[in-house]
Amino acid sequence: MISQKIEKAINEQINAELFSSYLYLSMSAFFESISLPGFAGWMKAQAKEELEHAMKFFEYVNERGGKVILKDVEASEWQWDKPLDVFKQVYSHEQKVTGLISGLVDLAREENDHATDNFLQWFVAEQVEEEASAEQIVNKIKLMGESGNALFMMDKELGQRT
Repeated sequence: MISQKIEKAINEQINAELFSSYLYLSMSAFFESISLPGFAGWMKAQAKEELEHAMKFFEYVNERGGKVILKDVEASEWQWDKPLDVFKQVYSHEQKVTGLISGLVDLAREENDHATDNFLQWFVAEQVEEEASAEQIVNKIKLMGESGNALFMMDKELGQRT
């Protein structure tokens, strides 16, 4: 059985993952609106991945005999000045999520909940990947500057993500 503290914290994480999905879907819509379908596709894939993360937490709470309580998902930003601004926000957001996951690990250890600690280790590793990916794209966009040709090439590269 899952403790009430862990259940509450994971329910909050479910909401955070749903917000992440919503944010990335909003970013996808922004990229579509400025004719960057590759960037948009990358964000759609990211939105789907975040929804999958929410479902992993959802299923875990149910498996442990807890109760999932879904809350309203906060509205996200929907307008940015340029692609670099979007990916800077992605990187910052992923750092925030890493902090949330670390907080869950700390709580699981405080509660001596080894099953939850073990479950969370997948997310710890995933966040290393998420941050590295976002940072890499930020750095590439910084290197290419405002060049339309480079942006076109980057759009093509990001569009290959499935």
